[in-house]
Amino acid sequence: MSLYRVRVEKDYTVFCAGHFVTYDGHECEPLHGHNYRAAVAVEGVLDENAYVIDFTRLKRTLRATVDRLDHRMLLPDRSRLIRIARVGESIEASYKGKRYVFPAEDVVLLPIANTTAEMLAWWLAQELRGSPTGILPAGATLIEVEVEESFGQRAVYRELLGGA
Repeated sequence: MSLYRVRVEKDYTVFCAGHFVTYDGHECEPLHGHNYRAAVAVEGVLDENAYVIDFTRLKRTLRATVDRLDHRMLLPDRSRLIRIARVGESIEASYKGKRYVFPAEDVVLLPIANTTAEMLAWWLAQELRGSPTGILPAGATLIEVEVEESFGQRAVYRELLGGA
C-alpha cells in the first residue's frame, strides 16, 4: 500500500497568545506569551480525486482553529495545580497564592492539563479530527500537528488513525 503526506504551514496559521506553565509539581513560569506557528500534516491513501486531503479545506480549518486562540490568554481547565474559576465577567486563575484575573472574553479555557506546546499540538489535532466539516478523510492514516513557540523550539503531536 502506498501512503502520501500533505503538509500545511502558512504565514496565517499563527497565533499570539499568553500562558504560563507549571512544572516539576511545584514550579510555575511567569506569565508570558509567544507568537506561535502551527502546521499540520496528514498521511493516507489517495482518494478518487488523487488527494490525501483537500489543501483548501485543511488550510481553512487550521486557520479558523488557530484564529480562536489569537490574542487570547490560554488556560488549562484540567490542571491539577492551577485553579480556574469564573467570577462574573472574569476568569480567575490561581496557583500557590498567585492570583491572575482576566476578562472572560480574552480567555480560552482548553481541556488540557498544562498549556505546553505539546498539549497545544494535541488540542489542535483533536479539534481538526472533530471538525464539524469532517476534515479528515476516511483514507487518512496519521495526523501530525506542530506548534512552534519560537524559532527552532517546537512540539509535535502524532496520532495514528484508522484509515486505509
